[in-house]
Amino acid sequence: MPTLEHPEYPEATLLHLESIMPCRESQMSTLLSVFGERQQYSFPSIFIYGHTSSGKTYVLQTLLKTLELPHVFVNCVECSTSRLLLEKILSQLQSLSSKTKSASHISCDTLNQFVCLFKQETMAEELQNETIYIVLDKAEQLREMEANVLPAFLRLQELADRNVTVILVTEIVWELFRPNTGCFEPFTLYFPDYSIGHLQKILSHDHPPEYSADFYAAYINILLGVFYTVCRDLKELRHLAALNFSKYCEPVVKGEANERDTRRLWKNIESHLKKAMQTVYLREVSSSQWERLQQDDGEPGQVKGLSAHTHVELPYYSKFLLIAAYLASYNPSRSDKRFFLKHHGKMKKTTFLKKHEKTSNHLLGPKPFPLDRLLAILYSIVDKRVAPTGNIFSQISSLVTLQLLTLVGHDDQLDGPRYKCTVSLDFIRAIASCKHGSTSVKTERTQTTNEYR
Repeated sequence: MPTLEHPEYPEATLLHLESIMPCRESQMSTLLSVFGERQQYSFPSIFIYGHTSSGKTYVLQTLLKTLELPHVFVNCVECSTSRLLLEKILSQLQSLSSKTKSASHISCDTLNQFVCLFKQETMAEELQNETIYIVLDKAEQLREMEANVLPAFLRLQELADRNVTVILVTEIVWELFRPNTGCFEPFTLYFPDYSIGHLQKILSHDHPPEYSADFYAAYINILLGVFYTVCRDLKELRHLAALNFSKYCEPVVKGEANERDTRRLWKNIESHLKKAMQTVYLREVSSSQWERLQQDDGEPGQVKGLSAHTHVELPYYSKFLLIAAYLASYNPSRSDKRFFLKHHGKMKKTTFLKKHEKTSNHLLGPKPFPLDRLLAILYSIVDKRVAPTGNIFSQISSLVTLQLLTLVGHDDQLDGPRYKCTVSLDFIRAIASCKHGSTSVKTERTQTTNEYR
């Protein structure tokens, strides 16, 4: 027996809906109750909200298509003005009528004109005896349009005197929609986030036919154990599951382990999942490129992706400025003479270091430094002479905007601005080893300071 019950639809259809949309039976039951029977008047407007990837759009679209309910679906992000939104609704509504073989463009400038045209389009015999559903996805965009657009859609059933229901789908709550002047209150329905049990059940449905369901469920359990704390997006988790499954079952394919040898399977995929965790939500490479990159020889634990090649897009002098900022943040100012002057004299390391400076500066974090010290180090590490032009200062501001540098204090300080470097040592090493043309960063100085630390 299906969990969903409705006198209008056969049991087989309701069972099919439950099978393709698991863990959303409560929301589907509520929607079916609100929809009622085809010829009955439904609620004038429905407000569906919830976090991203909680199944709002998928459930609604699947429900309307499977039950063959006449509907119009519009993504409000694609409509920058109210005119585009109204014309798109009328265009899709025109295609619902079987009498109209070829839909013609409908021009609509105002809401008053939209209501009149809406009445004309719904005069078709196929649409008179059924509820028409207008679904507005990403409905938060309506707040950027004219003040009368949202109240008009909420009362469209009353204004047009037609059996129509407007469904707003969004990620924000109704309180952020409600106008100050008041409006018709819609029926609200909340889609909660999927729990880890729900995600386990949904993702386990995607198991390949050549492997058992228990084997794939064990893999999903490992995947969620790694990624659930940082990612609960069903789409992203499904992508990660498909991307890393071949690595998980590699020992089984080679005959080195069986499907029940969970420990060996976990050891094989542990490092692979750690690399994948650093590229969650990033689409810098395709799935096939990711697999090829991980098969190439490289340093252990090296992440081959955005974190390793973003420095390529920095301007020429910005790279030197970033290296100079790193050296200034993680080395005391009195070490500058030793590192950046050719004839600095002899200095004993034992007397040069204080007791508290024997601790690695990476554990203490970056220290602020003044602008003049940054420029002094820059002049020292660049091969050719650099003039302190406006181009150099603008690139410093760009690095602050990119959050590679942090401005400490205020701009109006009498002793000049102070900065901190926020990038890691691996990032600096990647920049220092990158060569462009005939010039390159003096990596030996960076290595010297690393030995000092």
